[in-house]
Amino acid sequence: MVIDLLLRNATVIDGTGSDGFPADVAVEGGRIARVGRIEGVEATRTIEAAGRIITPGFIDVHTHSDGPLLRQANFAAKTSQGFTTELLMLDGIAYAPVSAENWREWFVYLRALDGLRLDDYRGWTTIEDYMRCVDGATAQNALPLVAYGNVRALVLGFGPGPIDDYQSMLVSGEVARGMRAGAAGLSTGLDYLAQWHATTDELVDACRAIAPFSGIYVTHVRYKRGLRRALDEAVDIARRADVPLHLSHLKAVGDMSADDLFEFLGKCEREVDVSFDLYPYQSGSTMLHFMLPYEVWCDGPLATLPKLADPQVRRRVAEGLQRHRVQLDRIRIAWVTTADNKIHQGRTVAQYVADTGRSPADALCDLLIEERLAVLAVFVEGDDEAAFPLLEHDRFMLGSDGIFFAESAAHPRVCGSATRLLQRAVQGRTRRSLGGIIHRMTQFPAERFGLTERGVVRAGYWADLVVWNPEQVADRATYENPNRMSAGIDFVLVNGTPVVDNGAVIEFQNGGAPGRRLWFRA
Repeated sequence: MVIDLLLRNATVIDGTGSDGFPADVAVEGGRIARVGRIEGVEATRTIEAAGRIITPGFIDVHTHSDGPLLRQANFAAKTSQGFTTELLMLDGIAYAPVSAENWREWFVYLRALDGLRLDDYRGWTTIEDYMRCVDGATAQNALPLVAYGNVRALVLGFGPGPIDDYQSMLVSGEVARGMRAGAAGLSTGLDYLAQWHATTDELVDACRAIAPFSGIYVTHVRYKRGLRRALDEAVDIARRADVPLHLSHLKAVGDMSADDLFEFLGKCEREVDVSFDLYPYQSGSTMLHFMLPYEVWCDGPLATLPKLADPQVRRRVAEGLQRHRVQLDRIRIAWVTTADNKIHQGRTVAQYVADTGRSPADALCDLLIEERLAVLAVFVEGDDEAAFPLLEHDRFMLGSDGIFFAESAAHPRVCGSATRLLQRAVQGRTRRSLGGIIHRMTQFPAERFGLTERGVVRAGYWADLVVWNPEQVADRATYENPNRMSAGIDFVLVNGTPVVDNGAVIEFQNGGAPGRRLWFRA
């Protein structure tokens, strides 16, 4: 028998949390055929992996890859650091489901999140439509969630509601439709479009629609209203709906320290089945229009643009900046669309305001008008070391929250999250063992999000594998140079096919990429 690939003389850290052990790994037909000392087997290709570690492929449970996966078959920013699976449609905002009436609204709103161009956009009316486009078109496997903002907008539009019983039934039906298309649960972003007006009761009803499927409630909580209050609401929703709770990009900000969050999580575990994700950086990143008052969005993003010229709206923006004590010198312009404004990428909003000679509110509104809302920002929130205590928690898993633009000053988390954490673990700078850290990047998220036969180096499982050098692994992306690819990742396999080969990211053409759309299996 001749197998496809044999990886020899490696140390295998299998994803279960155990320490590494010496082994060979045989791959055949996209799956792991054998793990152990393998003799007397011929292989089409043999890779000598002495001094290397083999782990399962890393699973990114918080992404904004919905656009990049359609434009970049190899998605080098992620593939080069060992990610093999992406969870999509986070924060309750996505490209599907949409309607013939509102798809342009979503295109405009999301432009600064992943840069999808109009000629790439198909106005996918269902999650199934979108996932068919991803299947075989990318080097990453992909698993969807149901984005609540999209569902609510289909039923109520972008206004505040309130939602009545009939509309609640329609929302539940649309959520169930997404679950039948393989979604792992319901995502919300309660500071984002079409969601900030959602009541707790309304969200409980929506979550009850995922309960029969054993789905997970994945939430970006109402950070703008205070983290403590927002987390209490999330627990209340999950408890009342009787569904597991996953907290997106949880970190110590505002009114809660890391110690407060450890205490909260201990209490939370006694009430609901909880997990959370985080990236190994303290600063955040999102669309600059996140800073606008909620009411400017109630008629949809296309109507928001002319509103930004209204003096009354600008007064509201100014009041918000003052009320929240926004430090414009700690907000950096990361990406814009127009050539004229590219010179401002990498500069702070304070510098931009000073250059314009206008008031902060006028300068911000004018920039958003010029860019048709498409401005990405990085929000400096303290020393990155502040993020690491929570990465030691039992319920942690890795989510990069990565937003990628090729020519930008974007956040380095998109290119460096996995390798930054690996390097820290290899250097003994985590309380958990390297095996424990790998578990939280592989088997734990695979089991949490229903990815069967993935997340462990085990015979019969799909061959999503990373071969890496512990002496060289490192994140190289920085806030000054955010698009530098990681070091030390030698080989990455997705469903048995190399997507990184001897450190080089493979190019794929004409739909020949090995990534697949995945289905949630409870």
